[in-house]
This record gives sequence, C-alpha cells and structure tokens, in this order.
Amino acid sequence: MDQFWQKITSLAFHRSGEQLSPFKIEDDHPLKAAGLSVDTIDYLQKLVGESRANLPLYLMALTHRSVVHDPATPSIIESNQRLEFLGDSVLDLLISEYLFKYFPESAEGVLSSNRAKIVNRKSLAGFARSIGLGEHLLIGESADEQKIRSSESALADAFESLVGAIYLDKGIKGTSDFISRHIIEHVNFKTIVAAEHNYKSRLIEYTQSNHLPPPVYSVMTEAGAEHEKTFTIAVTCTDHFLGKGTAQRKKDAEQLAAKEAMERLTSEDIEWR
Repeated sequence: MDQFWQKITSLAFHRSGEQLSPFKIEDDHPLKAAGLSVDTIDYLQKLVGESRANLPLYLMALTHRSVVHDPATPSIIESNQRLEFLGDSVLDLLISEYLFKYFPESAEGVLSSNRAKIVNRKSLAGFARSIGLGEHLLIGESADEQKIRSSESALADAFESLVGAIYLDKGIKGTSDFISRHIIEHVNFKTIVAAEHNYKSRLIEYTQSNHLPPPVYSVMTEAGAEHEKTFTIAVTCTDHFLGKGTAQRKKDAEQLAAKEAMERLTSEDIEWR
C-alpha cells in the first residue's frame, strides 16, 4: 500500500513525458498490487480515454478525504480536495461559456441562476451517478460503513475532482469535450435549463418571496385571421405593468411577458407600495 501511494503522490501532477501511457498496466504494477481493481482501471480508460492519460492523477481524483484519516493508510497525506477546488472553477468557466453562447437573449441574472442550478451539489451528484463514479471511489473503511460512497456531498466533490484531473491531463479542450458528453448532453441538463426558463414559475416564486399577490395576465390585443391569430398579453402585479409578450399561442405570449417581467425585476428597483 505504501508503495502505491508513493506513486500517487509523486506522479499525480506530472505532465506530458512523465505520464503513464497507455492505460494498460502489467499484473505486477504497484497500482494493481495495491488492490486496485481491474474494473476501475477499465472504467477510467473508457471514461477519459487511453491517449497519454495520467492514471495516478485520476486515482487521486477518486480518493475521498476519509482515506487520509484512516489508520489503515497512515502514509496517505492528500485526498481529492485540491482537485475539487480546481474542478469547481473549471466547471464554472465552461458552463458559463456554454450558457453565454447558446442563450444569447438571457440576461445576466438568468444566466447566473441557470449556472447555479447546473453546478450545485444535487445536480453534480446526479451527473456522478450517471457515470457510476461512486462505485470507484477510494473510501476509508469507517466512512464506507457510513455509506459515504453514495452521499450527495462525496459524489459532487468527486465529480468536481474528476473535472480538475481531466483539465490538468487533457487541457481545456479535453475537459470541454467531457462536460459536453456528461453534462450538456445529459437529460438532466436539458430539464434543468427548461425548468429555469419557465419564466411564469419564476415570476410566481418572485411574488411569493416578496409577499406580493400573484401576477395577473391579460390579453391586450388579438390580431390576424382565426387560423393565424397572434396574441399580445400583459402581466401586472399590484397594478404595476411588468411586461408584455406576443405569440400565436396565449401560453407562449404569457411566457414572453413573464420573461420581460423577470428581466425588469432583476434590473430595476420597483416601489410596490
């Protein structure tokens, strides 16, 4: 075990020529001798690819802090917490870039709110579960008995740590590719974004949190023939006009009106009384 962790701590942050390549490891290699399962090695291979992969770096990303404090592994002095710090920043950057590019009409407040919902612990733990990350975490014996392996906090931290490891090993492009596959293209991401863009729900949440009556939607105008009619709908609260929207369906017009209202509410101070 000591030999294994000496390898981890001494090689984890080496780059280029000092990396292990490819993932294939001989049976007498310290990583296998330490009891690391073939399944975990294969898992990492499939997850991040073979090319110039720094395996010890990824193993550190899998190391929960409980291992550092476990009497069975006294030589281990570093967990995945530093990688978690790095991965958190990289995630913020790449998710911000994606939202900025693909939601050009969203105001700053909406973009920030979307990002917060995507990179919070609950969402990140969900992404970690979708790739089976918890099964491969290195957990101290006492912590493992407490089901830390499946906890939301441990999974979210490990996912951020993994992102940090990928960034150090493969750079920003490789990390962006990983996030695209396992966050952007993930069904939960689409659900999160869609929910966040339900402006009517957000407007109701705003009025409730500010102890205001619910917003009122009213048809301002109807135009066009019956089969191609458009509706312009206004939304008000306590007789304050907040926004309007025009669309061929009333529900869509209401969403646009609520969107305009939320943009106004995040940029202006309104005297409600």
